[in-house]
Amino acid sequence: MIELLTQPWSWWFSGAMIAAIMFFLLFFGQSFGFSSNLRTICSAAGLGKTNKFFDFNWKSQMWNLVFLMGAILGGFLTKQFLSTDAPVQIAQSTIEDLSRLGIGAPESLQPAEIFGLEAMLSLKGFMILAFGGLMVGFGSRYAGGCTSGHAISGLSDLQIPSLIAVIGFFAGGLIMTFLILPLIF
Repeated sequence: MIELLTQPWSWWFSGAMIAAIMFFLLFFGQSFGFSSNLRTICSAAGLGKTNKFFDFNWKSQMWNLVFLMGAILGGFLTKQFLSTDAPVQIAQSTIEDLSRLGIGAPESLQPAEIFGLEAMLSLKGFMILAFGGLMVGFGSRYAGGCTSGHAISGLSDLQIPSLIAVIGFFAGGLIMTFLILPLIF
């Protein structure tokens, strides 16, 4: 069983599972998105008394908090018991593109030059991650949801604002990849 769980799975399995979950969420009138959990946690902590945005029935979102905890627990269990030390397999063309930027092939999930502890403790690395985090947080709030909420839940519910948000997410990713990242490295 462990051998089955530790080998790479086909992309279609994840797609089928996401589709099944979305079917049930839509059937029961729920929407999916991880960023909404922050609002729920703040509301549960009592911030609804000081800020109207957090003043709602957070208990109606308990299922999403359980999903969040399951994702965290699942990630932990997978890392501890089902992962290998093998580097992530990426295309040779991607390795060559990264090399031109001075970034080595990832030895784990992310390139150490960007996400490693040494990079985070440098001024440049800290500024990149801080600015990126700020932009993701601002963008999620401004767009009314995160990438998972818009791209998975919003698009499956045929919401035009989610389509616009997803186009913006892709455009931002392309701008970062082809314009900003080469300037930084």
